[in-house]
Amino acid sequence: MQPDTETAVRENLSAVLTTEIAPEDLDPDLDMAGSYGLTSLNKVLFLTSVCEETGVDLGHFTEHDLAGMRTLRDVAAALSRYTDKAV
Repeated sequence: MQPDTETAVRENLSAVLTTEIAPEDLDPDLDMAGSYGLTSLNKVLFLTSVCEETGVDLGHFTEHDLAGMRTLRDVAAALSRYTDKAV
């Protein structure tokens, strides 16, 4: 994951979780719904906020893309395809 993208993903997920978990304590490979209890509504809020923060248009992603974003690593990888921040 790109450092800037990873930080944005971690901070934005941490902000929408009902259980308080520090961004640095989130495991990038755990399923966000199963492991962190991310609801569908919170996933929308999370993806919207992280896209705004990283400057990525949410419209780049299809419904299939969004459904495939199951882990923090998945989200960061998808976002990094549209950011101009090189690894």
